[in-house]
Amino acid sequence: MTTTATPRKTPVKAAVASFMGSAVEYYDFFLFGSAAALIFPVIFFPSGDDAALVMSFATFGFAYIARPFGAVILGHFGDRIGRQKVLMFTLLMMGISTFIIGCLPTFEQIGWFAPGLLVLCRLMQGLSAAGEQAGASSLTLEHAPDDRRSFFTSWTLTGTQGGQILAALVFIPVVALPDDIKFTWGWRVPFWLSAVVVLVAFFIRRSLNETPEFEAAKASGDIARMPLIPLLRDHWRDVIRVICCAFIAAVSTVFGNLALAYGVEVGLAQSLTLWLVVVANIVALGTQPLFGRLADKIGRKPVFIYGALSSAVFMPFYMLSMSGDSTILTFALAILTFSGGYAAANAVWPSFYGEMFSTRVRFSGMAIGTQLGFLMAGFAPSIVAALGGVAEGGWVVISIFTAVISLIAAVSALTARETKSVPTAELGLRAERVHADA
Repeated sequence: MTTTATPRKTPVKAAVASFMGSAVEYYDFFLFGSAAALIFPVIFFPSGDDAALVMSFATFGFAYIARPFGAVILGHFGDRIGRQKVLMFTLLMMGISTFIIGCLPTFEQIGWFAPGLLVLCRLMQGLSAAGEQAGASSLTLEHAPDDRRSFFTSWTLTGTQGGQILAALVFIPVVALPDDIKFTWGWRVPFWLSAVVVLVAFFIRRSLNETPEFEAAKASGDIARMPLIPLLRDHWRDVIRVICCAFIAAVSTVFGNLALAYGVEVGLAQSLTLWLVVVANIVALGTQPLFGRLADKIGRKPVFIYGALSSAVFMPFYMLSMSGDSTILTFALAILTFSGGYAAANAVWPSFYGEMFSTRVRFSGMAIGTQLGFLMAGFAPSIVAALGGVAEGGWVVISIFTAVISLIAAVSALTARETKSVPTAELGLRAERVHADA
């Protein structure tokens, strides 16, 4: 096979496609999270049940149960047949399941079958999301030049912020509706709109070529028949490391979902809590690429560790401000916590995790490691809510939880190898050479 048959690197196009795909996927994903905090406890569970919020947050977490299984399946095919084909599949699955949620009957209409169907759709969302970030990050990393991998891959996660912004902006007018509209058909409209944004992303992503790294591996016969085997044989330490580092994603669900319920409990308007999420994510659209560029200069580890530790330090101040008198202070602390703290780890992890693995197992390694770690993120709202995190004074529980998961992520990152100066073709090969020499 000649070199002319290998696709050229197109980092900008790959970054745009990853941004748009992630924005669509996580519009759907975060839309569910907002509804789980503000709508689903009323319409999908027994009226007046004090446990409705905890059960609603649990449906949010069910997607994270499906994600490890999806990671194994989609990771296998992503490393076997290519990143681009799998990413097209995940996009369509997320769009279909989200549209169906908008059509579901309520608890009043069919009883406990309603939350059952909701969980089924949520599981489909989880299967889809399992392959999205790992696949998009692998694709962008392998298209990027060696000295700018962190910057370009940061756009994958910046896309998730775009999705969260869009979900919140669409949901703000919904929560402002009268209850007789909001809890009947009003809440359904944002879920139906997902069909439109999926079509836009589908046509953008369809035109993107497979990565040169994957095509080169395919041409040389270096595609693993069962990627899980070399992954667990040669990279099991890296998988465990990614799992623990991925606990940091719980900061996002605490900030974007749990804090909504806590803010309402201490007296903030529902629309104001959503605006906190919107503003912080808008600022993160600018800070995350900057953190990506910084990681290309000084390394992935220091930027990631800063993001983890600063999340733990800033979170209690943000939560306390919600019960204070200054809305401006609350917005400032929301931006500091999310855009100036957590965003550093969020921007860097696509390159940090992806560079631990070789091309033949990168999709599987990132997908399985992150999705097992993201279980913590998925169930963080229900765990902390059950411990009293949404009651008055619950800021203490939320802050302690954030500190623990952030510390675990930071310590795990310390054990990793710094890879900013390793050529893309050499990434992850050291672990495989150790096995070959043994």
